Amino acid sequence: MRRVERALISLTDKSGCEAFAGAMAAMGIEILSTGGTARVLRAGGVAVTDVAQFTGFPEMLDGRVKTLHPLVHGGILNQRSNAEHQQQCRQHGIRPIDIVAVNLYAFSRTVAEPGCTLADAIEQVDIGGPTLLRAAAKNFHDVTVIVDPDDYRQVLDELGRHGNTTLPTRFRLACKVFAMTSAYDSEIAAWLQSVDPGTHPFFTGADEHA
Repeated sequence: MRRVERALISLTDKSGCEAFAGAMAAMGIEILSTGGTARVLRAGGVAVTDVAQFTGFPEMLDGRVKTLHPLVHGGILNQRSNAEHQQQCRQHGIRPIDIVAVNLYAFSRTVAEPGCTLADAIEQVDIGGPTLLRAAAKNFHDVTVIVDPDDYRQVLDELGRHGNTTLPTRFRLACKVFAMTSAYDSEIAAWLQSVDPGTHPFFTGADEHA
């Protein structure tokens, strides 16, 4: 079983992330992270490599672009047993990302707030998070994807025993991702369909956040 080298952690729900990342770092796993998650991990004493340092490309557009980069998604999506994939990774300096721990912007909580505007809601439509999750879940044969902090314990236990998670665990976690991202997209679609462009202030020019 191939040992995990690198994990990417980018979380809205940061509960337990310091202990989780710290335990992986103690196993020699490099921790990549972004923004607020990186700050929380560093404050907890965890050594972190910023994704911007890993890719050589800064976070930009008010955080809209952070992880959308070939060095990130190539690291996740390459098939470790595919010789052509591995040749391309060497050619382009792509290093493997073996664990992806991500949860998504709190869209439903945001739109439930009094005074939430359409512009506010749109900024809570997560792009990078679902992309990371779906990429890792697609490549579950090689990558462990975690969307629920309740799964940290099992992942750490298997890492401690084997240096990696088992394939059945990776499959179970991938299934969890697709169920969650499907529900997330359904929430967004349902809320947006409740907006009437004929009367909503975003479209009439009355919304100062438009």
